[in-house]
Amino acid sequence: MKNKVRSLGSILQIIIGSALFGAGFNMFMVSHDMNAGGLSGLSMILVHLLDFGTVGTLTILINIPLFVIGGWTLGKRFFFLSLIGMLTSSVSIDVLSILPVPEADPLVAALYGGVLCGLGLGTVFMTGATTGGSDIIVRLLKRRWPNMAIGTINTCFDLTVVALTGIAFGDMSKALYCGIAVFVMGQVIDAVVYRFDYSKVALIITQHHDAVAKKISDELGRGATFLKGEGAYSHKDTKVILTAVKRQQLAELKELVVAVDPDAFIIVQEAHQVLGDGFSRYSKDAL
Repeated sequence: MKNKVRSLGSILQIIIGSALFGAGFNMFMVSHDMNAGGLSGLSMILVHLLDFGTVGTLTILINIPLFVIGGWTLGKRFFFLSLIGMLTSSVSIDVLSILPVPEADPLVAALYGGVLCGLGLGTVFMTGATTGGSDIIVRLLKRRWPNMAIGTINTCFDLTVVALTGIAFGDMSKALYCGIAVFVMGQVIDAVVYRFDYSKVALIITQHHDAVAKKISDELGRGATFLKGEGAYSHKDTKVILTAVKRQQLAELKELVVAVDPDAFIIVQEAHQVLGDGFSRYSKDAL
């Protein structure tokens, strides 16, 4: 039952993300002969050159061989969810073409189109699925280079389609505007996919390390590690507390430390993808 509810939630999220992508594509991109890269962008170029079919239909046709490869390599759940993502995003591109197109110069259209398309793709990516096409290739590349952010990989891949757009439409200024849209889209994808996975790491220097560590454990439910330190001036041995907390626990951490030792020295740093008890678990398919 729990898995069914999770799957239904993922499907709903994919539909919403696909709709956002389709809206951004139609309202800001198509009207200025721009695209967001990927197979939807390649399909747009083919429709322009061949004067045949629709962007959504061609996207589905090109996706078929990629889905065979991606489904075989990345598993059944990925195949099922990404198939839904591909179909809903392709249908959204065609169906949402009826949306009114706001009057905007190409630069504004590139910025807003990049934001909306990035929100859509990021929402889909958070489920562990894709909208097919180049997204499948991006996921495969992410497995090959796990240290690269998925938005960065997506941006590099899409720049090729951007260059082809300028050539196909005989106007390199369109390629430049597409490049802006793709860059913004990549940044937004990373913000959506990773923003909920940021935590804080704190280094705490205090003479009351045992009391502070106990407070962290009892009141925050977080672990603490003692690091061996030495004062540069006094050369006295001391213990430095290392702890990781959720972003929303940072204020409470500061309060409890200062309550124990008002003179404590606290250093706070951003931490991305903290893995372990109380945080996320490692998965080879994680973004």
